[in-house]
Amino acid sequence: MENAKISNLYDLDQTIAKELFEGLTYPWEALAKISDFIKKLGPTLDPERYEQRGEDVWVAKSATVAPTAFLNGPLIIDEDAEIRHCAFIRGSAIVGKGSVVGNSTELKNVVIFNSVQVPHYNYVGDSILGYKSHMGAGSITSNVKSDKTLVVVKDKEEKIETGLKKFGAMLGDYVEVGCNSVLNPGTVIGSHTNVYPLSSVRGVVPANSIYKNRNEVVEKA
Repeated sequence: MENAKISNLYDLDQTIAKELFEGLTYPWEALAKISDFIKKLGPTLDPERYEQRGEDVWVAKSATVAPTAFLNGPLIIDEDAEIRHCAFIRGSAIVGKGSVVGNSTELKNVVIFNSVQVPHYNYVGDSILGYKSHMGAGSITSNVKSDKTLVVVKDKEEKIETGLKKFGAMLGDYVEVGCNSVLNPGTVIGSHTNVYPLSSVRGVVPANSIYKNRNEVVEKA
């Protein structure tokens, strides 16, 4: 399943979590490792540039964190990131350089690469968001199937059983998700792809595409 491989989705130089993905083929294989990775990486961060703000919480001194934001560990907020008012970070989260986590946005068990924007009323759980990806206002990841069965990633006739009950979305670099869209469990969106607003997305969407609906996915001109 080439479209869903880490090597085809991400520039790993655009995250402090590069080592997390070493030896892995698909990005969701990293989900169970995020928490322990943060606990290992955090104490090694340069104290001139990062400060510890509670148990297993490291925040870059150049980051901006609103006083009403909730930060729960394990957590790393990288340099020049902006955590806005009433953001809720539940833990096991890595927020990349220059990224924006906005008002009432909730994060849980995620890797957010550098320069990502989840700025308005987003829920991002058990997900990985690539460099310069953007989730429009109100767009969310749905990370548990309604029947509570394990998530299967599907790309046309190909299927991969992940063995995971919780799996949100894997967004490649430069992905644009339209407002009020729902990314269903097991969604993988290739780099440079745009998703129309109000979409319900599932399965693997190829890179360089425009997702209009599940029956109309066109290649960018």
